[in-house]
Parts: sequence; structure tokens; C-alpha cells
Amino acid sequence: MNLTISPCPNDTFAYHALVHGLVSGAPQVTAHYADVDVTNNLALTADLDVVKVSYAALPWLLDRYQLLPCGGALGRGCGPLVVTASEVTSLEGLRVAVPGDRTTAYLLMRLWAASGGGTPASVEVVPFAAIMPAVAAGRYDAGLVIHEARFTFERHGLRALVDLGEWWERDTGLPIPLGAILMRRGFGERDRVAGWVRASVEAAFRDPAASQNYVLAHAQEMEPAVVAQHIALYVNDFTLDLGAEGYGAVEALLGRAAKEGLVPALPAGALS
Repeated sequence: MNLTISPCPNDTFAYHALVHGLVSGAPQVTAHYADVDVTNNLALTADLDVVKVSYAALPWLLDRYQLLPCGGALGRGCGPLVVTASEVTSLEGLRVAVPGDRTTAYLLMRLWAASGGGTPASVEVVPFAAIMPAVAAGRYDAGLVIHEARFTFERHGLRALVDLGEWWERDTGLPIPLGAILMRRGFGERDRVAGWVRASVEAAFRDPAASQNYVLAHAQEMEPAVVAQHIALYVNDFTLDLGAEGYGAVEALLGRAAKEGLVPALPAGALS
């Protein structure tokens, strides 16, 4: 089985057991690592058995893939931020760097902008690790940041214009759907594959120390304290099972985005 995930601590923590052959009954796994903007586009054409993508990319992918009910990133207090180097009150007329054009972060930013956050003059896709330095250097007026950047943006002399997760939760009362796990249609039986993924997450919770070396090896020079914060924020009960609340959050995000004309509408039952 090929498994395509990000090198971020939440993914390596959750998938350590599966990647290392520690899940009973699971096949041998070949792991590939790429930023989520890469996987969003790679999933369109490559034959990926199990892949991590943005929930915002689902409308373009569910003809080839099924959503698994576990293994992803969804929660509260974990949303993306729009950061700036100067005191501005909206995105109106700004040059904005974003981590991907089909990321949940960008979709949330567009929904917030449509609700009164202002219309940027331009938007450019930039690797997420390069966004904060570029904004601090003045190459962009604002940056949309994800992952561990919510813990470190102030070190770059930046301020938060808006916490899009707080805005979403306040507006909807729902958690934020960030990263989804998809299985290629025809690869196998959905519940069985989901069982392997869930077992890997359960193993991570039982013995958090077991994955430490693996996580740090892929953590892109992140400080151990930031790694721990990252895992605590993005790996939670929703990683074990989306449940009714998780599915409701996904439907709300993509339904609202479809009404705004930002994504294609999903057909009934597409998430099941």
C-alpha cells in the first residue's frame, strides 16, 4: 500500500505504527511525504492508495477517492491565521501569499473575505515555510499561515489580522475541517482500510514516545516544544473518528463554499 502524507508532526505521529509495520493485518506500507498543496494536485492524476489532502479539495477528488472517517485533522482552536507586518484592518487591496489554492486555509480566507474581510489586490501561492519570512521582508502585505506558524509568527515581527479558525467557530459553532484522508476507489474495502488507519492512531495515543525519533526526523528543524504543541492541536478525537459533528462540519464548509461559487457542489451522499 502506498501512503502519501505530509512530513508534519501530526501525520508522522498518527501514522508511525502503520508505516513501521506495527498494525496487525495491515499490508506493507511505502510512505511518501509532501506538503498538502502538492498532494491536493497529485491526487488528481496519480494512483495514490491512501492520501492526505485538504478538505477544500474534496469536490475535485471524490469521483476517484472515498473519504475515510478517521486519520485526518479537524478540531477547534487550530485554524489558519492571516498575518501582516503592519496594522491593517482588512485584506482590501493587499498582496497576499497563500500556501495553496485548494487548501482549506485559502477557502476559509475567501469565505471570510466574502463576509466583509476585504478583497485582495493579488494572491500568490508560496510554500508555507516561506510565507512568514516573505511577509516580514515586505514582499507581500499579508500571509495566510498554517501548521506550526500559529505558534511562531510573532518571532518574525508579525501580527494576526484574523484567526480564521476562531471566525469559523464563532460563525458556525462547528470545528474546522482541515486535512482529510482519502482512499482510492477500487483499492480495497473502505472499513478495512479505515480500521488500519484508526489502529495506527490508537497506537500513537497509547505510546506517544514510540514515534518520537520518526516525528523529529521529519519535523523540518522544528523545536521539540513546538512539535508537541502541533501534535496536541491537530491529533484528537476527530482523528479517531469524524463522527456526526465532524461530517457536519465538512458539509457546512463545502456547502457554504458552493453557495459562494468557490467550489463545485457535492452530490448527495458523496462523503459516505
